[in-house]
Amino acid sequence: MTVERTEDYLHSLLRELIKLPKETEWVEFKHNNAIPEQVGEYISALANSAALLGKRCGYVVWGIDDKTHDIVGTSFNPETARHKQQELESWLLQKTVPKLHFVFHRFLFESKPVVILEIQAANHTPVAFDQTEYIRVGSYKKKLKEHQEKERELWRVFDQTPFEELIAAERADADEVLKILDYPSYFELTEQTLPENRDGILERLKNDRLICEHVAGKWNITNLGAILFARKLSSFSHLRRKVVRLILYKGNSRVETVREIEGTKGYASGFAGLLDTIGTFLPENEVVGKALRKTVPMYPDLAVRELVANAIIHQDFGMSGTSPMIEIFSDRMEITNPGIPLVDTNRFLDSPPRSRNEALASFLRRIGICEERGSGVDKVVFQTEFYQLPAPLFEQTESHTRAVLFSHKGLRAMDKEDRIRACYLHCCLKYVNRDIMNNTSVRERFGIEEHNKAQATRIINLALDAEVIRPYDPDAGVRNKRYIPYWA
Repeated sequence: MTVERTEDYLHSLLRELIKLPKETEWVEFKHNNAIPEQVGEYISALANSAALLGKRCGYVVWGIDDKTHDIVGTSFNPETARHKQQELESWLLQKTVPKLHFVFHRFLFESKPVVILEIQAANHTPVAFDQTEYIRVGSYKKKLKEHQEKERELWRVFDQTPFEELIAAERADADEVLKILDYPSYFELTEQTLPENRDGILERLKNDRLICEHVAGKWNITNLGAILFARKLSSFSHLRRKVVRLILYKGNSRVETVREIEGTKGYASGFAGLLDTIGTFLPENEVVGKALRKTVPMYPDLAVRELVANAIIHQDFGMSGTSPMIEIFSDRMEITNPGIPLVDTNRFLDSPPRSRNEALASFLRRIGICEERGSGVDKVVFQTEFYQLPAPLFEQTESHTRAVLFSHKGLRAMDKEDRIRACYLHCCLKYVNRDIMNNTSVRERFGIEEHNKAQATRIINLALDAEVIRPYDPDAGVRNKRYIPYWA
């Protein structure tokens, strides 16, 4: 749904709406009645009904005679309307759960003032106003719980319709599609030759489900097309809060922000630029080789790439007001995405990947942004071991998933939890690669000299006590002790 609605678009939309039958479950016509509580209930009812009927939006239109659909004008002005000492729109947003996008458009049509309230269809869960969910039954607004068959059907719609297939913008002409979407980037990333004419370009975009045909020769842009190749994600009102945020802090806390950047492009067309920007923010580490001293990035490029891609792919698009976020501190880098993980964080390395957004994941795999198989976490763990960094941390918050990369820290500076986590992930990495951890491999992981093998034994014992690893053969002698993850 594009932010900018031209007067021509609004006039065209109004003409289409007033042609509809009198009883329409996704459109409500009114003259002047704008009682705030009723408006809020209509937001819930029309959002849910639009989802049920496969519509991108529901609408309330003021200035229309409900019976004849004649344009009569309205005195309602949402820009000045207030309720309980608050702006009407702000109050409605507070009472709506989950938060969804709606916007009032006020304009003149045939010299008469008209207001259209455009409401994004519900996505993933029914929309409630003031803790009650509503639905339309014919032209009547009803409580959803009183119509269980519609409630069950609505949940079936949520289960069956992926985010990527929903419509981000509809009724766009060919020129507008090519203006909104970065189609040259699409052809470059997919290694296709750019067609010589506009029709050829549109056909390729349609084949990849980035757009789909609308009646009368128009086009709909899908969420997949918008989220991957928007020239500006802010062109789509419901996606503008899905841009990747990059924040650089001073020190190791969030007290002082040095710089904050929000992405603008779609995830596919903007990914390389995002990585370049991250690279300019990251600290460097000085290492001494046999012959010379050189400076290398603090965090492995491949690890950063995989974790950023995972955050984009596995986010929950049903959560509004939150987006993937990359935070850089003096001692660590945190990558957070909306939505709790679909697998246990302790099993990220070995579990087959599960994605909420399979079409998005499939396309990003196709253009080489993420792994063809697996989650890429095994590469992240391998790279941190190779760079002799502390093991990454994967954790779940109340509604988000977070991956943390830590800057270089010697073994003596690692605390007990650091050592246990590193030993566990090392054991997992060995196991998924058809190998088994032993004292020698642990020494290599932590950079322990052979004559200090007792240090490696102490780390292994910490992991055994924490019950994150177990002996492969409990009866094996001391020199032949090998270990596997607790879940193996």
